[in-house]
Amino acid sequence: MRGSRQFLQLIVCLALNSCVASAQGDTAVDVHLRFALTGPKTHHPLPAAVIWLVPMRQTPPAPFVPDRHYRLVQKNREFKPHLLVIPVGSIVDFPNKDPFFHNVFSLFDGKRFDLGLYEAGAIKSVTFSREGVSYIFCNIHPEMSAVILTLSTSLFSIADSEGSFRIAQVPAGDYEMHVWIEGFTQPSLNTMDRRVHITQNSGDLGVVDVPATPQKAAPHTNMYGQPYDRETKPAY
Repeated sequence: MRGSRQFLQLIVCLALNSCVASAQGDTAVDVHLRFALTGPKTHHPLPAAVIWLVPMRQTPPAPFVPDRHYRLVQKNREFKPHLLVIPVGSIVDFPNKDPFFHNVFSLFDGKRFDLGLYEAGAIKSVTFSREGVSYIFCNIHPEMSAVILTLSTSLFSIADSEGSFRIAQVPAGDYEMHVWIEGFTQPSLNTMDRRVHITQNSGDLGVVDVPATPQKAAPHTNMYGQPYDRETKPAY
């Protein structure tokens, strides 16, 4: 009798979970957002940008779980890709595909690290254990830069060449929307954050007004906080 009761409870639980999952699937919509440049127009390409949604209140969570190693390749004195979005806890490999040394580092809030000098063909790795933006540089080649954005939500989108975003199958509910745009200071980005309500009838989040000309950032320093010696050609 006890075994039958437990079996019945299991069946009811599975049925309820199935109904909840089905209901969430029925109310999921594709979310759209786009940029609107304000101020003087320029002919420069749009900067790299990402939006992401953080569930609030009773909105179903959207876990973002590491399922592989990510790669940020150093090739032709560039990082490829320039922008990488990863889940918290991810391991990122930094293979050196150039025939000379590199020294990858980051001194920013997302993840601080210094991989030191390493030669052609070598690979070093970093675990990104918390949310945040990491600006990646090379201590030898000042022209090299990349961005790693670490998130705890899988509901994100990278802007296309037209400044449009699309996040597929977002469950109806309430969210905090966050924005990152390369070249903009964090206080400027904070003004673009907003709370949004997604319904099964509409996933259009409208427009985010973005200044056509972001504030020009000062040249980044090396890992010792000093300016690069740009007149001396690197030995590597």
